Amino acid sequence: MTLAPPDMLCFSLYGAQQAMQAAYKPLLDPLGLTYPQYLVLSALWVQDAQTVGALGAMLGLETNTLTPLLKRMQAAGLLDRQRDPADERVVRITLTAAGRALESQAAEVRRCFLAATGLGPDQAAALRDQIGALRAALTASTKSPRC
Repeated sequence: MTLAPPDMLCFSLYGAQQAMQAAYKPLLDPLGLTYPQYLVLSALWVQDAQTVGALGAMLGLETNTLTPLLKRMQAAGLLDRQRDPADERVVRITLTAAGRALESQAAEVRRCFLAATGLGPDQAAALRDQIGALRAALTASTKSPRC
């Protein structure tokens, strides 16, 4: 049976992702941030001084995608990139004072985004967990296809 795009799970997720980024844009514009920059900062607010590799793994981004983003954020004064003295191949990312200062403003972004979803905190967490499980299953299926 052929499904029309509105009946497909992939289409619903694709549309939700577009709507999510559109909802974040007016919240992040006053902070001068793009959505990917917001994700990087969020990761660093939880744990500063991460390696590029660790950030990439957390955000699901390859180094060749992440590095130009980090360079732009460094040029904007939000973070520093430094080679690890113990291993010159490793680059550590640390927040600047300006990057750290955005954390308090981002609390309002999170609150406003949650309000825009129409979900309560528990509902949002449950949906996040379901989507995470879906992502994990799809990632595993690309490593060993079932069909």
